[in-house]
Amino acid sequence: MTAILLASALLLAACMVALWLVSLVLRDASVADPFWGLGFALVAVVGLFLSEPSPRAVLAAGLTAAWGLRLTVHLSNRWARSGEEDRRYRAMRAGWGDRFPAVSLFTVFLLQGALLWTVSLPLQAAVAGGAGRPLGLLDLLGAGLVIAGIAFEAVADAQLARFLRDRKARGEVLQTGLWRYTRHPNYFGDALVWWGVGLLAAAAGAPWALVGSALMTFLLVRVSGVALLEKDIAARRPGYAAYAARTSAFVPWPPRRVRG
Repeated sequence: MTAILLASALLLAACMVALWLVSLVLRDASVADPFWGLGFALVAVVGLFLSEPSPRAVLAAGLTAAWGLRLTVHLSNRWARSGEEDRRYRAMRAGWGDRFPAVSLFTVFLLQGALLWTVSLPLQAAVAGGAGRPLGLLDLLGAGLVIAGIAFEAVADAQLARFLRDRKARGEVLQTGLWRYTRHPNYFGDALVWWGVGLLAAAAGAPWALVGSALMTFLLVRVSGVALLEKDIAARRPGYAAYAARTSAFVPWPPRRVRG
């Protein structure tokens, strides 16, 4: 387990420094975003390479890699279509001025690498301890959650992409499909994936690794997901306040009735 933790930490640190150098050339820190999913896939490969082969290790690594690669393709396509640096990084660049290139190494790239490593603890634990115990009901439940999360997120992303391609929808709010039941179905899908991987880690005898699942959910709800996106979205989309009043922020739920 120690070897996997150390190797994945070193690999992620090296990747983040390399991405930072690329961002300096491109003058675009958004290059960090597509790596988020790919980073987990790399951790899965490292874990498989350094652990004793087992069905649980293959299951955990395979499912996580599938989730991570799909997310990387999705974010890469979105970045390519936008043609400009994400507004989060533009705001940081404006605030830090000439110091942003140096500051971004720590506040964007190495920070993301550290968060990625911590969130991936369930994956690393499930792969490292996969041979210790046979597959059981908890593994089945965990794998089911991961698959459900991938499907939920993929459908939500596809619905949003189709909505954004519709010129008539500019300035409007998507409130059909999965988006009728939660304002952030893609984030909810992410959370399902990582609680599923957490169950695989628990089945391998490492319930402590659920801290990674909890951190992912916290980031999605309170830091870089729901909270950040909704900070100013109502100002950019006039109908969002009414949509938010009747629609669950995270966990899917039937729309509320709003008087008036």
